[in-house]
Amino acid sequence: MKVLMLSTDASILEPGSESSNRMKEYGTLAERLDIIVCTTGSPKRERAISENTRAIPTNSHSKFWYVRDMVRVAEKSIQNSVDLVTSQDPFETGLAGWWIARRLRAKLQLQIHTDFLSPYFWRESFKNKARVMLAKWLLPKANSIRVVSERIKQSLSKVNCQLSKVTVLPIFVDSIKIQSAPITVDLHKKYPQFDFIILMASRLAREKNISLAINAMSEVIKNHSRVGLIIVGDGPEKNNLRTNVVFESWTGDIASYYKTANVFLNTSNYEGYGRTLVEAAAAGLPVITTDVGVVGEAINKDNSLVIPVGDKSALTNSILKLIDDEKLQEVLSQKAQTAVQSLGDKEEYLKKYKQSWEMALV
Repeated sequence: MKVLMLSTDASILEPGSESSNRMKEYGTLAERLDIIVCTTGSPKRERAISENTRAIPTNSHSKFWYVRDMVRVAEKSIQNSVDLVTSQDPFETGLAGWWIARRLRAKLQLQIHTDFLSPYFWRESFKNKARVMLAKWLLPKANSIRVVSERIKQSLSKVNCQLSKVTVLPIFVDSIKIQSAPITVDLHKKYPQFDFIILMASRLAREKNISLAINAMSEVIKNHSRVGLIIVGDGPEKNNLRTNVVFESWTGDIASYYKTANVFLNTSNYEGYGRTLVEAAAAGLPVITTDVGVVGEAINKDNSLVIPVGDKSALTNSILKLIDDEKLQEVLSQKAQTAVQSLGDKEEYLKKYKQSWEMALV
């Protein structure tokens, strides 16, 4: 099988990066894997990831030209036949994928990592509204669709999409690696002023609704003054979140943070999956989360505290409940870790990933 992948993840072009290593693994599933990567800024060079896998940058002048440039690169660089074009999303890369698949007479797979039919996604911007309309037009034209959660699959029943074409394949989380990782940073030693530490690991973007957590914290500390909120991440909303809450840049040793915090918190308005929820659970960290993404599957109301999106009162009460109930902390920790234990089988995951490709060729 000869596969062409379209992606906006520029880190694929960085040797040794997590994304590059993942593409190398995907390359073992195909006769040839070419990856067109959307890039802007300083020109980047085509890179061989393995003997049969290469990444080709678009070197676009701006994101506005991504679709045109993906098509241009495909016409220039893909000289041999292609069996499958797989696009990272049903938006810009999806549009380019549809056009390229037509030109190359190949099958088309659309991947969906975002819960784009969530009303919160629609309301966020005019750009998102346009993306929803584009996705609704593209989805019926795909030969197969890969989604990362059952939530997204069920949402597709609301649009003109055959669910028989949809495969649920979550994002891989190496739970075994997280569980075996040594603790190199102890948050309680790093921040001795806190007796109870709430951890968030997230891009600081609007849809993550970090302000909800900060507003809830103002109520929590009225009852527990030595509770701390540590937010690991960066993003466009950081300057709007000025408070006494601790911000840290992203770390490659997030497993230590999971293992030494008291609770993991997610306040997103929508998620396609919610990888950090699964990672935290794998580390045995109790979870409080809004009802988004993978909630209802690996993460559910039996092994975590689930609250409605945007509900400050419910969030505050859940935090206070967990602080005051050490037995509940222990129960949630054990149940969450057990629930995600089976997700760490890389060989089985790659087998299912290949099957999701093959589904488009039937």
